[in-house]
Amino acid sequence: MTADTVDRAEGSAEGAEAAKAREREQRGWYFYDFACSVYSTSVLTVFLGPYLTSVAKAAADADGFVHPLGIPVRAGSVFAYTVSVSIVVAVLMMPLAGAIADRTGRKKPLLAAAAYLGAAATLGMFFLNGERYLLGALLLIVANASLSVSMVLYNAFLPQIAGPEERDAVSSRGWAFGYTSGAFVLILNLILFTGHDSFGLSEATSIRICLASAGLWWGAFTVVPLRRLRDRALPRGGEGAAGTGWRQLVNTLKDMRRHPLTLSFLLAYLIYNDGIQTVISQASIYGSEELRLDQTTLITAVLLVQILAVAGALGMGRMARTYGAKRTILGSLVVWTLILAAGFFLPAAAPVWFYGLASAIGLVLGGSQALSRSLFSHLVPSGKEAEYFSAYEMSDRGLSWLGPLVFGLAYQVTGSYRDAIISLVIFFVVGSVLLARVPIRRAIEGAGNPVPARI
Repeated sequence: MTADTVDRAEGSAEGAEAAKAREREQRGWYFYDFACSVYSTSVLTVFLGPYLTSVAKAAADADGFVHPLGIPVRAGSVFAYTVSVSIVVAVLMMPLAGAIADRTGRKKPLLAAAAYLGAAATLGMFFLNGERYLLGALLLIVANASLSVSMVLYNAFLPQIAGPEERDAVSSRGWAFGYTSGAFVLILNLILFTGHDSFGLSEATSIRICLASAGLWWGAFTVVPLRRLRDRALPRGGEGAAGTGWRQLVNTLKDMRRHPLTLSFLLAYLIYNDGIQTVISQASIYGSEELRLDQTTLITAVLLVQILAVAGALGMGRMARTYGAKRTILGSLVVWTLILAAGFFLPAAAPVWFYGLASAIGLVLGGSQALSRSLFSHLVPSGKEAEYFSAYEMSDRGLSWLGPLVFGLAYQVTGSYRDAIISLVIFFVVGSVLLARVPIRRAIEGAGNPVPARI
């Protein structure tokens, strides 16, 4: 055997070992989505909105107002306002965490800190009872902000554990893991909630257990990515971490000015995506408070959304290959607008109609966001993928407080959840108009990328 043959054999063995190590990290990475998605599904989407609202109503005065810091707030607006505050806190924290991770290369300890702080706050929701709406608001702010920070750190691992050719597949598997865990735990929640009498529990206690169990699940399965992911040293000089984080974001946005069509698409996405996120986070309150639906109906409706979101994403992906991503997204935004209009006229105490609305949401939810991300990837200049997607994530989180704020203000002023839900139409109308005005082919050419045959 020649020396050259030996070298090739050793190189092949090293390559196989590196591929095995990379696959191990990828499998560990999937599990953070598996861990934290339960919070988004069970806590934020299903249980906490109606439950926190009921606690706030118990603490309200005769006119239906609570007075945090002396400010009169309708009890029904507390959840929406708290979601807005949590996102503002997250936006302030994300650049700091990102910059520290970039300067030290130690993303894993920061991910652990954010994940376990969020999990502990969620676990603490077991003690949310009586009139403790301020405790609930504080725990929601901590948990929601921690989740946002942890997702920035989690996403930052992706370029390190997957090459460009496999990144889409790895990202999609993580997304699938998240939807799987969300649906599975919701089924367990449904069993506990509907059978709470047979378990010797009150309805409120069963809800508190469901809330706390999401924190337990989040913390338990976070162990897997923390054991399998590894940090890479990324030494950087320069100013303090906070300044570096904000300066990087500002510099990236300045660079986007050289690609104004990319920036135009990003603005359109931020607006319509804020509408999507607000519909998802406020749907349970609308269902329970305005439509007078029980918790079992809400849980099964969200399960339906979880299942149909996968099928909808795959279906919209096929439509995009035929009609192009831009047209498919615009079509989905029309459907979102019709969903809100239908929701406004939806009769109370009619679960069948609510299930129909949930089915429509599921069919457009996953595809709207998946196609938006893939379309944006075509508008990113080569070599700047990481910083542009960092700005994408930061800007997304940065504007996502506006929808809940509009929803909360609409209810604060009118006292009607129907008026609050219809107020969100503006996000889909404005987002559609802005997206329709973006010449996607010219935007891709301006970014220096090849234009796909169908876009």
